[in-house]
Amino acid sequence: MNHQLTKGHITKSLLFFSLPMILGNLLQQFYNIADTFIVGQYLGSHALAAVGSSFTIMTFLTSIILGLCMGSGILFSMLFGAKEVDKMKTSFFVSFIGIAVLAVIIEILCLLCIHPILTFLNIPTDIYQQTYDYLWIIFFGFFFTFLYNYFSCVLRALGNSRVPLIFLAIATTVNIILDIFFIVSLNLGVGGAALATIIAQAMSGIGIMIYVFMTQKELLPQKQHYHFDIDIFRKIRDYSLLTCIQQSVMNFGILMIQGLVNSFGVITMSTFAAAVKIDSFAYMPVQDFGNAFSTFIAQNKGAHQEERIQKGLKSAICISTIFCLMISFGVVVFAKELMLIFIHPEEVEMIRQGVQYLQIEGMCYLGIGCLFLLYGYYRGIGKPGISVILTVISLGLRVVLAYLFAPAFGSVAIWWAIPIGWFIADLTGIVYGIKKENWLHTKT
Repeated sequence: MNHQLTKGHITKSLLFFSLPMILGNLLQQFYNIADTFIVGQYLGSHALAAVGSSFTIMTFLTSIILGLCMGSGILFSMLFGAKEVDKMKTSFFVSFIGIAVLAVIIEILCLLCIHPILTFLNIPTDIYQQTYDYLWIIFFGFFFTFLYNYFSCVLRALGNSRVPLIFLAIATTVNIILDIFFIVSLNLGVGGAALATIIAQAMSGIGIMIYVFMTQKELLPQKQHYHFDIDIFRKIRDYSLLTCIQQSVMNFGILMIQGLVNSFGVITMSTFAAAVKIDSFAYMPVQDFGNAFSTFIAQNKGAHQEERIQKGLKSAICISTIFCLMISFGVVVFAKELMLIFIHPEEVEMIRQGVQYLQIEGMCYLGIGCLFLLYGYYRGIGKPGISVILTVISLGLRVVLAYLFAPAFGSVAIWWAIPIGWFIADLTGIVYGIKKENWLHTKT
């Protein structure tokens, strides 16, 4: 089920490789929406605000590990495209040990520092205990999150995006069933939601690890690869660390926005928790397409297929643009109906704020679509530092503008700060590509 992306019809290759990734994260977002629905409907707005704030910190922490795994995956893709199997096996060993140790350290630190984390997030006193209870349980599943993301990145680097989808589908189904059982039947509250999540994470993480070790034996490291190679370590460091920084900066900015949102009270917190889930669900496919595009670029970079890279860039732009325009229309037109999935009709102010958020973001999805393609392109050609710069511009502007103008103009300033950051980062990435990558002067 491993596929070379260095040959065949480019558009079909991109679509067939990206589709399982898109479906996988749509399933993940579907779970997030189902979780939000169950918590909001059965436990109320305070529990929804608690879980929403916890989701933000978990997304940030997961982004650290995900960035390291994605960076390693890019190197795997290049080595796979270049058919340098021995180097890829050594890279597998070095990266797995390093990231696993870091995941354990992060999990321990989080369990020891829950109170400082809640203080940093400005968690209101009326939901403090519920947020604490949720995080105390959810942090125990962090290592399982690492396992799933690492082995998913390994498989995707080899051109196999279907198996991660299967394991994610199983985990999502189990998660929703356990959510209903623990929350509705056993009345375990937010702790039940957290327990359901870590059980599903354990199933997907351990399951996909076993699958890789059973089916990819010819690509896994043997005894002669169990050593520290300084050259390979430096490459892993360069790709993984910069991709980790990019993912972390992205989600740290979101975390700071969450802290600002929390200062507006429980109503705005609950609104933001619901609206962000819809927002993420809407643009997640183009984010996954950008990640798939990165693997396509990396494999072809390793195989020295420069002309194919340029054709792939043009194809990716067309696909992403069409999708963004379609999803923008749907979110803007049906913003109220989407909010009513999570919010009771009598919560007039929450619905108003949510519709306002979705319509502002929805009009601008073309900006985030372009940004994800730029991230994927620069990671794939071996310049993850450019992706970091674009992320800093996007998130830095978002945070600065939000904190500057929200005190005077309210939450609407936070909503507008987000797409402004997208478009300024897009402009920077495009100008760099034209000047440094000669986008306007390449062979077609």
